[in-house]
Amino acid sequence: MVQKLNSALDRYVADLRTKGTAKGDEMVVTAIVPPKGDRGPRYRIEGYSQEFIRMNSNSYLGLSMNPAVIHAEEEGTRTFGVGPGAVRFISGTYKAHKDLERRLATFHGREAAMLFSSAYVTSMGVIVPLTTAETVIVSDELNHNCIINAMKLARPSAKFIYKHNDMADLEARMKEAVGKGKRCIVVTDGVFSMRGDYCPFDKLVKIARSFDKDFEEGVVTVADDSHGIGAYGPTGRGTEEVTGTKVDILIGTLGKAFGVNGGYVVADRSVTEFLRQTAPMYIYSNPITVGETTALLKVLDILESDEGKRRLKHLAEMTARFEKGLVDNGYETIPGPHPVTPLMVRDTKRTAEIVKWLTDNGVLATGLNYPVVPKGDEEIRFQINADHTPADIDYVIDVLKRFKNR
Repeated sequence: MVQKLNSALDRYVADLRTKGTAKGDEMVVTAIVPPKGDRGPRYRIEGYSQEFIRMNSNSYLGLSMNPAVIHAEEEGTRTFGVGPGAVRFISGTYKAHKDLERRLATFHGREAAMLFSSAYVTSMGVIVPLTTAETVIVSDELNHNCIINAMKLARPSAKFIYKHNDMADLEARMKEAVGKGKRCIVVTDGVFSMRGDYCPFDKLVKIARSFDKDFEEGVVTVADDSHGIGAYGPTGRGTEEVTGTKVDILIGTLGKAFGVNGGYVVADRSVTEFLRQTAPMYIYSNPITVGETTALLKVLDILESDEGKRRLKHLAEMTARFEKGLVDNGYETIPGPHPVTPLMVRDTKRTAEIVKWLTDNGVLATGLNYPVVPKGDEEIRFQINADHTPADIDYVIDVLKRFKNR
């Protein structure tokens, strides 16, 4: 019986490889080479002799190797051990967890915050419990996989998908949703991770509020800004800061710009207290470790200091430098302030050719093809980090220039 299953699974994976939609082999990082001279850190990869510039990392602030952050994690681990020992409602809650929740709530100007083991789990743990049999969900067509799967698991009374960032279409779908349920959840990414563009929260919230009277339990706006928080905005508060508008429930990650691990939600206290009682992803899963939590408290110290402002300013400058380099060399991109900078290739074969060229020249970047992105939107996603230098950016642009001039 097991052999039959194995054969079926092998056929499925082989079919993905034949179609060119299978994930490639995972690159294994074996060492990190510290910054030197005018260049940022380099990475050693198993099976390769050269060092690499990593242009596919979510660690936007470049803090994962920060000595103060590492020291804070070591101190937390030395004091409380390497694991929490239990889920939080049994005996896995430590003072550092509560301190971090308070800091995150204050950082975002909310009443309360709640930690989860990852941002993916956070989206699942927020959307599913908030969805009743009489809840309607309205969602952007390019929302992250975690939101898509949360909607599947939640089984709302109805769901409506609006065209990407099209506020007129959002309004049309809201009109369709009226009468289909007592509660309406409007959910979106903050920054869309494949494209680097962002949702206009100001417009979305205004439309959502205009329909609040049409639902007995109101309309609630939910945004997952995992790629935005800590990555852009003058103080790193992400899409809310860039658009000047807060959503009702904001989901973030602690494993991208913050450089550590975990996820969280900030909202009114009524929301977080409800979720602590109802979210299985929280109730039945261990929290992040105390060491990770103390590291994150140090990250917030840095982000809210002059050093944090300098890192954000440098990150914005390097992003603009890279985007200009792409355009000046005849490449197509999606302009915007966020450090996700896509090179729009719009062809699977050519995407693979450019990625190979980059790899051969010591640059790590991620090629994205269907079904990760829609057909015709094939791209190479570059992600700028605050530990990239002008020389790093210029080198990668030169590699791309040489590809065109082969």
